[in-house]
Amino acid sequence: MGPFEMVVAIILIVTVGKIIQTKQKAKLGIIEDEDMLGNKTQRMIGTNDTSAMQDEIRALKDRIQVLERIATDNNSATDLNRQIEELRNR
Repeated sequence: MGPFEMVVAIILIVTVGKIIQTKQKAKLGIIEDEDMLGNKTQRMIGTNDTSAMQDEIRALKDRIQVLERIATDNNSATDLNRQIEELRNR
């Protein structure tokens, strides 16, 4: 085995290992957070986290729908300004 094949094999082994590790953490419900200094912390996903994430996703979907409607409708400029201000106030 030449040096090139050895490097490729090492990269492949590390990549597969990381994929397996990530899948295991997902099964266990572990979130890994990293702060600005690069310090990593791990925590379990709880029901509060799940409901908060679902609420945030729902709010983002609502905002996307409004933005799509604004982009595709032929409304006047004042109507667009009113809708944009409604989005900002949410």
